[in-house]
Amino acid sequence: MDSIRDIHRIVAYAVPSGFALLALWALYSLIRNKDPHPWFWTLLGILQAVIGVQFIVGGALFLAGNRTDSWRHYFYGAFFPAIVLIVAHRWARGATTGPWLVFGVAGLVCFGLTLMALFTGLGII
Repeated sequence: MDSIRDIHRIVAYAVPSGFALLALWALYSLIRNKDPHPWFWTLLGILQAVIGVQFIVGGALFLAGNRTDSWRHYFYGAFFPAIVLIVAHRWARGATTGPWLVFGVAGLVCFGLTLMALFTGLGII
C-alpha cells in the first residue's frame, strides 16, 4: 500500500499545478484576445481524468485504512472540483463566446481546492 500512497502523493502535487497552468493559459489567451491552442482542451481532459483516478486511488487508500485526519481532504480533492467542472461544462455549453474562459475560471477555483486538499492531506492545515 505504500507505493500506492506514494503515487497518490506525487500526483497530488501535479493536479494543482495543472489547474494553475490551465488558469494561466486562459489568462494569457484573454490578454492576447485569441482562442487558446487546442492543447488547452487536451490539458483539461487530462486533468479531469487524473482527478477521477485520484478519487479511485484515494478511495482505495481510505478503504485500506490510510485516512487523513481531516474530512476536508476528501471534499477539496475530489467532490468540490468535480462539482466545479460539471458546472463549468454546463455553463460553457451555453456560452456564446469563449467557453475556454469558463474553464479558465474553473481551473483557478480547482487550483485552490486541490491545493487545499494537498495541504490537508499533508497535515499542513
